[in-house]
Amino acid sequence: MEEKKDDIRVGYPDCCFMVNGNWFRYRTGAIIIEDNSFLVVKSETSPYYYTVGGGVHMNEKSEDCIVREVREETGVDYEIDRLSVICENFFTEKSLGYDNLNCHVIEFYYLMKSRGKKDAKCSSVGWDNAKESIDWIPLDKIAETDIRPAFLRTYMKDILEKKSVIHIINDDRK
Repeated sequence: MEEKKDDIRVGYPDCCFMVNGNWFRYRTGAIIIEDNSFLVVKSETSPYYYTVGGGVHMNEKSEDCIVREVREETGVDYEIDRLSVICENFFTEKSLGYDNLNCHVIEFYYLMKSRGKKDAKCSSVGWDNAKESIDWIPLDKIAETDIRPAFLRTYMKDILEKKSVIHIINDDRK
């Protein structure tokens, strides 16, 4: 019997790889709050919102990644307040040109220090090169807004109030 080799693809410079329809990624996300509103991103092709952030590059610290990603996606320099969430995120992705891509993403979410103004502007593109835009969602509307990962809708109060890191396992596989 002939042994089938794994189809392995690496997403250099990001810390991500794919093996036979299974995708792993190491990502950071920013929790940016200004005037009781949460900054989120949405691409032209996405049905849901997500955080500013992105893939950690090889040999890059997660703290350096989130500062870089926030600057790239918003044009604004934010400082880190603290690491607030470590999320083991499992989901099935049906976009990016794949059917039922099994995703496993380790995410570090950083609460960023408020700057006292909403001057962020978005000029980035998503995975599929679709133009992204940013929105400010009032904190009292988060629970009814489609934001991914889903824990952002239910844990925001804890994220903002607790000083310790919250560990979340988010499993949205279908």
